[in-house]
Parts: sequence; C-alpha cells; structure tokens
Amino acid sequence: MAMTQGVLSRSKHEDASAAKAGSLKRKARVGERVAEVAILVVALVSIAAVLLILLYVGKEALPVITSPEVHKEVTFGALFAPNDGGYMWQPVSETPKYNAVPLFVGSLKVTLVSLLFAAPLSIGGALFASEYAGKRLREVIKPAIELLAGVPSVVVGFFALVVLATWVQKAFGTEHRLNALVAGIGLAFAICPIVFSVSEDALRAVPDSYRTAAIAMGSTRAQMLVRVVLPAAGPGIAAAIVLGLGRAIGETMIVLLATGNAALLDASLGHSTRTITATIAQELGEVVVGSAHYHVLFMLGALLFLSTFVVNFFGERIVYRMRKRLGVAS
Repeated sequence: MAMTQGVLSRSKHEDASAAKAGSLKRKARVGERVAEVAILVVALVSIAAVLLILLYVGKEALPVITSPEVHKEVTFGALFAPNDGGYMWQPVSETPKYNAVPLFVGSLKVTLVSLLFAAPLSIGGALFASEYAGKRLREVIKPAIELLAGVPSVVVGFFALVVLATWVQKAFGTEHRLNALVAGIGLAFAICPIVFSVSEDALRAVPDSYRTAAIAMGSTRAQMLVRVVLPAAGPGIAAAIVLGLGRAIGETMIVLLATGNAALLDASLGHSTRTITATIAQELGEVVVGSAHYHVLFMLGALLFLSTFVVNFFGERIVYRMRKRLGVAS
C-alpha cells in the first residue's frame, strides 16, 4: 500500500515537473517570437527611414539636372567645370559661382590626414592590447580608448579650434592657423575608437593555434605577429579602416570648427580648406528654399552619399578578396 502511494506520488511529481517544463518552454518560445518580431520591426523602420531620407534628398537635388529655372544659375556639369575665376565656390556673390571641386578636394585632404594619423595608431594600439598587454591592463586600455567615441564631436572640434590649432602652427609653421592638418588630426580622435575596437576584435579572433604553430616552427614573437596574426586578421582590420573612412567623410562639427572654411583649391595641408559636410551645415539653414543654391546643397548631399556608397562598396570588395585569399570567404 505504501509502495503504491509512493509510486503515485512520484508520478504526480513527474507530471507536475513535465507540465512546468512545458509551460517554461512555451513562455520561452513566446518570448523568442516577440523578440524576433521586435527586431524585425526595428530593422524595417530603419530601412524605411533611410529610404525616405534618400528619396527626399534625391527629390530636392533633381532640379539641378531637370529644372530650367535652376539652370539659369547652375547646371550639374557646371559643378565640376571651371568658372570665370577658376574653381570657386561663391554662391552668394553678385554672380553666383557653384563649383564643388574645392569642396571635394577639401573633404579628401581632411579624410586622408585623419586616416594617416588614426590608422597606424589605432592598429598599433589594438596589436599591443591583444598581444602584449596583460588582462588587467587590457581592461583599462580598451574602455579608455572606446570612451573617446562618447565624446561629442563639437567638443573635439572646439579642442582642435582652441588648443590643437596653436600646437600645430607652432610645430609645423603653417600659414593659416585653421587648416586641413588641424582638422585631420582632430578628426583622427573621432575615428580612432572605431578603428581600434574593430581591429582589436579581429586580432583576438585569430585562433591561438596559429600563434602556437608559428612559434613551434621557430618564429620569433615579432615574426609570428607580422607574418601570421596580422595577415589572418587582415580582413577585419581592412573593415575597420573602411568604417573609419566612412565616419571621417561624414563628420561635420569637427571640420566646421577646425578647417577655416575657405574653399581654396590647392594641395597644401597648411592652408584653410572647406568640406562638403561643413558647407551643407553652414549654408542650408540660411538659404532660400527652392532657390538654385538650395537645390545645389542637396545635390552635394546626394553626391556625398554616392561617394560614401562607392567607398564602402570597394572596401567590402577588398575585404572579400582578402578573406577569399585566406580561405575564409563565405
């Protein structure tokens, strides 16, 4: 009798446990489904927002190509052809001159200077943090560098305007206090956290077996890093540089404060310059809606987006080729 009661008790307990487990599984499935739907909604909203922005920018830029009224002042071809005074951007002069070449050259100079400073420092820092630093030191270095990403760009721009410009002029004897060199170095502070973080993750993702095999074959630690670890992490490092490049091209406040905003067409890094983003930010708020100047600014925005798209496309192709060469392309 007692044995029968024990069996019944265990059976009831097992049934209750099974029912509880089934209830937990159903709740888990419901939670997963809700999370999937939420992620899908967020993704669709993000895609829709990007498409709407592109459609609006394209609609406002299109009159530069199609509108006879806008063509009385500027055409699309005139944005890249020399005007009476050469390549000049003077949209509010008595005879407006819309030439985007100085703006593209200014953006290119600032971006290249920022990458020349940020890429070696960031990759070197990532290499030290992943390969040489101890666990405690790494836990200090990585958050400290990534903390720079949280500093507002206007603060970095103000630092470049007030402090960095004076240092650069004293060190290099530049003709203009605010110039492409100052803006590029200031912009490097903004893209360093991105390049460092992605590069460090790529280096740490290299399997330890690669390092062990290289050391076992007689390589020194430096040879192992240069010939094995860096090539294996190459696609991730290349992706980091592409991300930094995209961040540099689209930056506004730092270049607005630190370049001097003079649309000069020359190759000197010590002269003031002007970028596309700074031009749009400075002039769009005061331009007459529907004017030729208004539509040209939107055309600059569309061209900037196209440039970023092309850079990202070729960057992805380079990363893909590197991964394919290493035998890890998907």
